[in-house]
Amino acid sequence: MVLAAIDIGSNAARLLISSVIEERNKRPEFNKINLIRVPLRLGFDVFESGKISKDREEMLIQTMKAYRHLMKVYDVTEFKACATSAMRDAKNGPEIIDLVKKETGISIEILTGDKEASMINQTHVAEMLDRFHSYLYVDVGGGSTELTFFDEGKMKYRESFNIGTIRLLKGQVSEKTWDLLRDQLKQNIKSKLPITAIGSGGNINKVFSLSKKKEGKPLPLQLLRDFHKELSNYSVEERIRMYKLKEDRADVIVPALLIYINVMRWADIPEIYVPKIGIADGLIQTLYDEIQRK
Repeated sequence: MVLAAIDIGSNAARLLISSVIEERNKRPEFNKINLIRVPLRLGFDVFESGKISKDREEMLIQTMKAYRHLMKVYDVTEFKACATSAMRDAKNGPEIIDLVKKETGISIEILTGDKEASMINQTHVAEMLDRFHSYLYVDVGGGSTELTFFDEGKMKYRESFNIGTIRLLKGQVSEKTWDLLRDQLKQNIKSKLPITAIGSGGNINKVFSLSKKKEGKPLPLQLLRDFHKELSNYSVEERIRMYKLKEDRADVIVPALLIYINVMRWADIPEIYVPKIGIADGLIQTLYDEIQRK
């Protein structure tokens, strides 16, 4: 069985194609076949004007057409498509979703912030981790940050905050919103066990790559601070040249680091693991569960 997930975020749209290996009495194994990312950057329109421009609307439609062709080439059995913060906030979001359906046959579900945060449950990441720690899952996107807290193997707290990399670049995150995040962390992220962070999103993956750490090793909070200070000293053009970053990564990586640093600082968490899982992985598992229920 080959499944696909389309995640339309505020910075990029991703197509994840995975094969599912099923064995009797065992949890299914999901193997990534391909991951394609297109930097649509919908948030740059939405967080400034409140709607998606005609140019980006056309880019989205063409991207969905390309994804449709790729799914056909890979013989995808079923797929699921979802959109997050930018599409949630776009005044013309519903009409664009109708147009995409008409032009490509792809139905897009707009995830609420709470449902977006809950997607991490679908990856069963907590079950892969030891019971001697508690874990705060931090997913930083262009428009929002999703937090999910696992304590003693159970999900105890989840919330979505309108603090994202593109919103920060646009100067659209107020002190009040930062204060809310800080207060929620201090109030809800408590455990008798040591707490570790788990990070997802393209930016933390890139920082992990730049760190040259071995797979499975955590990044200390101080290392994130060092990267934030270092990268902040350079222009976007210099970051592209010196760190071999794509343009749509070079501008958002600094605000992303600020979010991870603040979350870890306020929750008193010393290190973060980067297992390379995200919303698209959660969508694949959700789709698989839906198929099984049928």
